[in-house]
Amino acid sequence: MKLLFLACLSPPTGNCTTAQRIRGHVQSAGHTCVLRDIADFQCPGDVASLFNQETPFDGVLAIHLYKCGRFLLGSQVPYGIIFGGTDINEDVKDINKRAVMEEVLEEARFAVAFSAKMKKDAKLLWVRPLGFCHCFSPATGIETTVAPGFHWSDFLRSAGVRDAAEDLNVFLLVCGLRRVKDPLYLVEAFSEWHRKEPSVVLIIIGPKRNMWMAGLTLLSWHFHRVMGVFLAQERSREDLHAILQHSFALVNSSVSEGMSAAILEAMDLGVPVMVRNVPGNAAIVHHEETGLLYSSPQEFVDLSKRLLRDRCLLERLVRNGKQYTEECHSISKERRAYQKLVELLH
Repeated sequence: MKLLFLACLSPPTGNCTTAQRIRGHVQSAGHTCVLRDIADFQCPGDVASLFNQETPFDGVLAIHLYKCGRFLLGSQVPYGIIFGGTDINEDVKDINKRAVMEEVLEEARFAVAFSAKMKKDAKLLWVRPLGFCHCFSPATGIETTVAPGFHWSDFLRSAGVRDAAEDLNVFLLVCGLRRVKDPLYLVEAFSEWHRKEPSVVLIIIGPKRNMWMAGLTLLSWHFHRVMGVFLAQERSREDLHAILQHSFALVNSSVSEGMSAAILEAMDLGVPVMVRNVPGNAAIVHHEETGLLYSSPQEFVDLSKRLLRDRCLLERLVRNGKQYTEECHSISKERRAYQKLVELLH
């Protein structure tokens, strides 16, 4: 089959890496899968024009019920939809978007949710029984080799960390600078902690996807003169994995999450995770077992201090996190699941 795959491909977003991985699964079964960025299309007619090519598409895959799904309504080409995270957590709050997403589900051959919680939420939101909604966790697909030419000290200097002492403990927040990721949530509390313990620093790394949030972040750095908090430019996936391996812990401060690829990748790389206690995070992080959940900036600081001094806790989180990704986020299981699903598009 020849399939069109629509997704938000702004690198290095979770949807982008997920789409690239799924395309690999589909193509390994002998299908042709053309991956396109939804940002390249302005209206459903732009997508429809692709279906009139000399070699037509047999089916469509799409990530995100609203951003991509709305361009497929009324399509004569069968499609399957994959929940993106912000669609089920945020976009449903808008009554108009919610109605559009319901139409998308009505026409879809199948839908995929990354967690039982996400599937349950969808069933509560829409009248149609989602018996066709499949639930399985995304794989990590991590290769732990350090990127050629990567030097930790060079990275720290590029982020503005001048005092790279051996006892430096780096907390890494990986996110696009946008409202839903709430990158400033921990800044004030962390800065206050750094003043007392200079060996701890927070590095925020990611693309400036929302200019409002990027501007707010830079203003915060300038006017409040926060100490111990640094903003680094986005890096390649290989470099990011190397940075993770050198960090003390991965941090997530999102207001809402679908299923964070950064969290799963950190677990798979043997890095402890400290994440905000929101449903998407709590679905994959079990407190004090596979990671730590916090509900306030002060609780984050308190848990961080505990993790720094409690070696047994740290080793348990690393061990259990790695085991969790190996058992529940198997790339072979994910590959078989998608290869079976695309057959429904015949």
